[in-house]
Amino acid sequence: MKLRWAAGSPFVRKVTVTALETGLDDQIERIETDHRAAVSDLVNDNPLGKIPALICDDGTTLADSPVICAYLDSLHDGPTLIPAEGAARWNTLNLEGLADGMGEAAISVFRERNRPDDENSEAFEERNEGKFTRTMSWIEDHADLLDGPVTLGHIALGCALGWAAFRVSDLLEDRESRWPKISQWHDAFAKRPSMQATAPR
Repeated sequence: MKLRWAAGSPFVRKVTVTALETGLDDQIERIETDHRAAVSDLVNDNPLGKIPALICDDGTTLADSPVICAYLDSLHDGPTLIPAEGAARWNTLNLEGLADGMGEAAISVFRERNRPDDENSEAFEERNEGKFTRTMSWIEDHADLLDGPVTLGHIALGCALGWAAFRVSDLLEDRESRWPKISQWHDAFAKRPSMQATAPR
């Protein structure tokens, strides 16, 4: 398999952590990709021109981290990261979706802050800050989702929080008092070997 990737993406990290957790990492060749280039062959593997994109051994291409991670989770014999059925499955996928949305919101805040002053939209920035903090509070109120064996939802949340802490740390200001359950969980989760090996630098 071949992974189109770029440094710094929480969604690429999510795929890489999944590969490590499932024991598939050594089966994936990395192809570093400039996804911001005006002309790029990335569109041949993902017509959206976004990373990550996975080229499977049979030539099939998969776009978007949820699809790629679900595919990787289907290839190994260990405990699955996406439960097969019942409430555990839907809770995992829901947490993954919320965490991915938090990551997208944090990225939007970062990009907006780095626009020239005359192009910056304070209202847009505030909307995305609100998405991030509201979702943190929702997860804090449903912290039982963080219990139990590692799931893809946990991986997505860990990667989103890691990126936010690296790039827009003020979104997590006073996290220990505002979201103590998430804070305690993330401090422990971030120590996993897969998370340590992929930490943003």
